[in-house]
Amino acid sequence: MQCPGQDSRYWNSNDIFETNCPKCGNGLEFFKDDAKRVCKNCGFVMLNPEINFGCAEYCPHAAQCLGSLPEGLRPQGQTQTLKERVAAAMQEYFGDDTKRIKHAEAVAEFAEQINKYEHGDPAVIMACGYLHDIGIKNSEAKHQSSAPGHQHVEGPPVARIILEELAVDPLIIDEVCDIISHHHAPRKEETVNFKVLYDADLIVNINDDQPDKQRTKAQILSMINKAMLTDAGKKIATAHFNI
Repeated sequence: MQCPGQDSRYWNSNDIFETNCPKCGNGLEFFKDDAKRVCKNCGFVMLNPEINFGCAEYCPHAAQCLGSLPEGLRPQGQTQTLKERVAAAMQEYFGDDTKRIKHAEAVAEFAEQINKYEHGDPAVIMACGYLHDIGIKNSEAKHQSSAPGHQHVEGPPVARIILEELAVDPLIIDEVCDIISHHHAPRKEETVNFKVLYDADLIVNINDDQPDKQRTKAQILSMINKAMLTDAGKKIATAHFNI
């Protein structure tokens, strides 16, 4: 579904306007979603003076709208997408625990790659990528263990607090917390969002374990084929491990 704010079916007469090129004064016509126009008279590239992506402050899909925009076109005061703000919150929570931060960043990166082919909800998937292991600190503090069972209990409350502070949609928060609550243990029926996160986490875990485990390529391929839940995850994993 296209964003209603950018869908021309919902526009009115004010959403198409004319202005003058600041270099030569030639008339330029802008549609509300035009990022820029090139003046046909002098070739000057003019940024849309009225472009408005203010919805990005609360929209869970802001990363898809703003991620590729040049800095000058981002909304005033909106210097970070939701994806970037969740990443920053995760980094702040883990503090100087660079191991956990790098793991979360790697999982989020692989999840994003996998989701290009699996087409899950990017807001849910990226939030899960950065926050799936967020329960480790409390697990180790309370139980002296980072075992999956403890993470599944301790992670969701922390993730919920972080996402509520970022004003994320409650439905997205609920799904993210549900995924985190069993992210090591797939249920019989799972969503695309869970599968993407699970496969991304598995790739990074195999990669992180490899120096100690010294698995052969045949062993890694067997793990990929037996455990992974998406076709895209399998393809990206085999390419990553050069199998």
